[in-house]
Amino acid sequence: MMKRDECLKVLARHRGDEIVVAVYKAGHEWIHISPSDLNYTFAGAMGQGSSHALGLALGRPDKRVIVLDGDGSLLMNLGTLVTIAAAAPKNLIHCVCENGTYETNGGVPIPGVGRFSFTAMARAAGYPRTYEFSDLEDWQRRVGRVLKEEGPVFVDLKVEPGELYPEDFRLLHSVERREAFRQALQKC
Repeated sequence: MMKRDECLKVLARHRGDEIVVAVYKAGHEWIHISPSDLNYTFAGAMGQGSSHALGLALGRPDKRVIVLDGDGSLLMNLGTLVTIAAAAPKNLIHCVCENGTYETNGGVPIPGVGRFSFTAMARAAGYPRTYEFSDLEDWQRRVGRVLKEEGPVFVDLKVEPGELYPEDFRLLHSVERREAFRQALQKC
């Protein structure tokens, strides 16, 4: 099992000019680990991160889009797997940070924890490439190649909480951040 923040730091070292959609705990961490105007972060619309990322990927096929989804969020919108696979955006990397809980809501276990596989569901939905990482060294070794693959790509990151990062919901949703994102998207 990897510490989520360590896992995200590895991803940040490989980040170029990708759009990153990060939700809930990963969103709070990502804005500190990899600050960028091309970060699209939010909380409060559980299950919608992958749908937002799909819209961005379809709207900007020239830009790579990475979504940092949560396992609880993905469970709220499993239909997104079929929708993404059917749309087949070549520029989308769908990462789910799987820790077995609705962490933002107090660490309540997700239904069926340990009895199903997100990667198996993504494969069954039609994702052509799926990966599962629980070892940080393996993730470090392979992340560069995974990010260059034609999408949609599904990556299940087996994580647990790491270092505590400040949670500032106003920052995630601020008008200024939304405007900075809109302007950055227009310029790139």
